[in-house]
Amino acid sequence: MPGTNLTRDEAQQRAKLLSVESYEIDLDLSGAQEGGTYRSVTTVRFDVAENGAESFIDLVAPTVHEVTLNGDPLDPAEVFQDSRIALPGLLEGRNILRVVADAAYTNTGEGLHRFVDPVDEQAYLYTQFEVPDARRVFASFEQPDLKATFQFTVKAPTGWTVISNSPTPEPKDDVWVFEPTPRISSYITALIVGPYHSVHSVYEKDGQSVPLGIYCRPSLAEHLDSDAIFEVTRQGFDWFQEKFDYAYPFKKYDQLFVPEFNAGAMENAGAVTIRDQYVFRSKVTDAAYEMRAETILHELAHMWFGDLVTMEWWNDLWLNESFATYTSIACQAYAPDSRWPHSWTTFANSMKTWAYRQDQLPSTHPIMAEIGDLDDVLVNFDGITYAKGASVLKQLVAYVGVDEFFGGVQAYFKRHAYGNTRLSDLLGALEETSGRDLGTWSQKWLQTAGINILRPEIETDGNGVITAFAIRQEAPALPAGAKGEPTLRPHRIAVGLYELDDDSGKLVRDERVELDVDGELTAVPQLVGKRRPAVVLLNDDDLSYAKVRLDEQSLAFVTEHLGDFESSLPRALCWASAWDMTRDAELATRDYLSLVLSGIGKESDIGVVQSLHRQVKLAIELYAAPTSREALLTRWTDATLAHLRSAAAGSDHQLAWARAFAATARTPEQLDLLEGLLDGSQVVEGLAVDTELRWAFVQRLASVGRYDESEIAAEYERDRTAAGERHAATARASRPTAEAKTEAWAQVVESDKLPNALQEAVIGGFVQTDQRELLAPYTERYFEVVKDIWESRSHEIAQQIAVGLYPSLQVSRETLDRTDAWLAAAEPNAALRRLVSESRAGVERALKAQAADSLADQ
Repeated sequence: MPGTNLTRDEAQQRAKLLSVESYEIDLDLSGAQEGGTYRSVTTVRFDVAENGAESFIDLVAPTVHEVTLNGDPLDPAEVFQDSRIALPGLLEGRNILRVVADAAYTNTGEGLHRFVDPVDEQAYLYTQFEVPDARRVFASFEQPDLKATFQFTVKAPTGWTVISNSPTPEPKDDVWVFEPTPRISSYITALIVGPYHSVHSVYEKDGQSVPLGIYCRPSLAEHLDSDAIFEVTRQGFDWFQEKFDYAYPFKKYDQLFVPEFNAGAMENAGAVTIRDQYVFRSKVTDAAYEMRAETILHELAHMWFGDLVTMEWWNDLWLNESFATYTSIACQAYAPDSRWPHSWTTFANSMKTWAYRQDQLPSTHPIMAEIGDLDDVLVNFDGITYAKGASVLKQLVAYVGVDEFFGGVQAYFKRHAYGNTRLSDLLGALEETSGRDLGTWSQKWLQTAGINILRPEIETDGNGVITAFAIRQEAPALPAGAKGEPTLRPHRIAVGLYELDDDSGKLVRDERVELDVDGELTAVPQLVGKRRPAVVLLNDDDLSYAKVRLDEQSLAFVTEHLGDFESSLPRALCWASAWDMTRDAELATRDYLSLVLSGIGKESDIGVVQSLHRQVKLAIELYAAPTSREALLTRWTDATLAHLRSAAAGSDHQLAWARAFAATARTPEQLDLLEGLLDGSQVVEGLAVDTELRWAFVQRLASVGRYDESEIAAEYERDRTAAGERHAATARASRPTAEAKTEAWAQVVESDKLPNALQEAVIGGFVQTDQRELLAPYTERYFEVVKDIWESRSHEIAQQIAVGLYPSLQVSRETLDRTDAWLAAAEPNAALRRLVSESRAGVERALKAQAADSLADQ
């Protein structure tokens, strides 16, 4: 029984048999304010290659009323089961199918999501179809290579707005009839429906005119900084159209900030949906604006990568995500007048560390992953698909040349516009423009898993002159359970030589050598005869994807002077290397903390500072020896308070340190300060204790038992919004009582009523790192329920629970053994097995790091 799954073999067979011409979709959403179900009528025109053949169309719906194939009615009771409608006796040539069904609104962020804003009590709808959820709204051949045109007709409540991929028409009698789209895949179609607030503009250049729209709920309108969003959008239009040499391919471009969105954003053609947390209600640091800009540019890049040209099957998902990630960061870095020319620093310190972490899990896989079915792809939106792929593309650009790379991309778009492609199509275009054979490069980088380590080997004479310099490449064994073999790869890297400038006190680069590294040992004769510098940095400028280690002398110097690098990128690379060494149990947690405390005060990049805050907290809570954890937390929290008090008034750094302090405040005096900042009896000059910061303080006070229901409820009265509701749910679940944990567990596990965003909030409050003993009994309860939850809930909801409630804080051999016993006995499907195995790997890594930290204490 297929259930809601679809295999690659089934998709290939269907694509050989069918070609789809058009969909006409008629939806009656007039009852959306009340919820329930809605009428969905789909008419599909498609051609069939073989007379008398059989196939199926996909649909997830409570009820199917009518199925009519080529004018002949089919009995829904006979042909509709397991999310499929069987299509027997197809005619060679044109066929017409009509399906009438009742479809269901969801609260899981899949299909047609329905949300009621507590501020105005109005319903707001939006669709989310990637990977296989258009079938929750209309009957569809749910695979990316069966492209078609889509024409939507929607009846909506009076006064509401309907937005789709095509330009928004004038409604007649509350019915909105959209013109057909170009040929696109079903998963990038979209409908956004409700009394949304909107701001409009236009992108104009060289005779081109593209209408632009930005939408959000009215309750967020006062916070919508549309001018800044339009500015980034126009920057992307300018840069992408020049680099891609292909005009924006759709008739308008709307960006819709929608509630309870599971991801960051979604690249629906001409109607991008974005999580509305990106409409900032309170002061945030520039790192948040940079992240939002990257998201905006990422989705805009998808209009070409993914929407105009789409992968044939989900094996090549990376063609969408890696290219959108690489080009969005490159646009931020290189576009004229960009606010974020140092975006590669952020990439190195955040997205790339995500990739390194993912690539060391038992679920590691090649960038071009083998996707056998939909269950595989649903858990494959990961650090390899996004960040490792983008890192490898950055190296490919260095390898073939920038102009040659974009020349190949331009040929690729022109050749495959509105079609579907495989990896070979892109590589072929790049080989044509670069003149390089990319077969070996592709095999080693895109079709193998795992990560390499690069180490310098330096010999000097008595005068400190380099007599030999080589780069050793290692290919560590893949994690237990991972498929494949360790692989040595070709790397294009730079080697930077850094000295401390006497006048400025800054570490500056004196020399840079760029070269190809291949095999186990690569000599670098260009550096022989030069005086040994203070710091030798491999992979300077972050051209390649590899874990980098410093030689002993450089490491000792960096330990004292990491904050003194003149440029942000080498600082970020050294910070990332130190963090990676801590995760690999090569650097004790206490030593990592000392390193951070010695250099973070000089770190100017706010994104790096915030990453270090998160990493230090995680290291102490998971990687420190349990006997030393409290002392390290005390040392860290004291430092956060000192930095909070010394940071420039009103600065991003001050806000970041306030949040870091709130996250671990522990002594009565520190908790008194949080309470005083909330009630106004204490003040830190320049620190605006606004809505979001107040909730950070409230949640910490709740988690340590200072605040209970009355204080949480009072704070919610101050902020009776959707965000306030989520924050209050987190605070309630975080309280350190058995009753609070029982209530939270019941809300998430024993009931299926919570919408996705509230469930996430409750899980976030339930798991508190300083409540290990209170949470210990839930280890067994997790393993008792997780398989049933996976099989009975939607994918997004089940994944939140499977990952969020795994006993990651119970770092012990017993947790590993219990997990192994469950994996052996429960026989979960591949997707659930992957998620639980990844969580298990985190506990195993923490055990090793704790052992290393214990040794450092001896």
